[in-house]
Amino acid sequence: MQTLKNKIKAYIRLTRFDKPTGLFLLLWPTLWALWLAAHGMPPFHILCIFVAGVIVMRPAGCIINDFADRHFDKQVVRTQDRPLATGEVKVWEAVILFVLLCGIGLILVLQLNLLTISLAVLALIVSSLYPFTKRFLSVPQLILGLGWYLAIPMAFAAVLDRVPLLGWLTYIAVVIWTLIFDTMYGLADKEDDAKVGIKSAALLFGKYVRFNLAVLEGIFLALLLIIGMLVQLSWFYYVAWTTALILSIYQQYLIKDFNPDSCISAFKNNHWLGLVMYFGIVFSI
Repeated sequence: MQTLKNKIKAYIRLTRFDKPTGLFLLLWPTLWALWLAAHGMPPFHILCIFVAGVIVMRPAGCIINDFADRHFDKQVVRTQDRPLATGEVKVWEAVILFVLLCGIGLILVLQLNLLTISLAVLALIVSSLYPFTKRFLSVPQLILGLGWYLAIPMAFAAVLDRVPLLGWLTYIAVVIWTLIFDTMYGLADKEDDAKVGIKSAALLFGKYVRFNLAVLEGIFLALLLIIGMLVQLSWFYYVAWTTALILSIYQQYLIKDFNPDSCISAFKNNHWLGLVMYFGIVFSI
């Protein structure tokens, strides 16, 4: 019985259900897109499919990431206790769990139209490639954003059976946001990543990382303003946007000394930014 409990705990850690920040970082923009596409409350069955899809596919992404990084994780202080790195979960177990989660995701997306299904297949391919791009691409976070957040054009496609300019604009904004928060996350590991040969934007930006992040945050926030104007959202959206601006400034404060714990806190703080903007959209349409 104790062995079973330990195995379940290891699976929970593998799928990051014990660390839900990443789940929320995928959920909030997906909900932004659904509400923007429907110009209000989306159809209930579509909402349920997308929420369930986030709950299923984010853990699948964590599994493929840890599968790709299992040898590197042993050499990084923050990740050396991950279940695949320690052997608590065998590779074949992780593969089976990944396939199972993807199967559930497939069943969910098959309830939607062909355009949404096509985008979902593309999202799975790009997201699965992301962990392996850390070996040769200086900004692998870009691939993460491009794959993860295909959920945004998927949401527009599911509601409208097309992806309008607003959908692509929202997608671009959130891909940039991914580059921001995942670079903050990467700052916590940059020394270890450099030693083991993992590439990241945190390493690429070097001593100019805060400046580059500030520029990206400016672009991201500007795109959110444009979205608000295009949809003609009410004043409440701009209150939310102002709160997001304050949170972005606070994140810059958190990473000022590049303390690993503070950088992780800055990364997690983006959950609140996403939530605030979700409420800003919901109460402004």
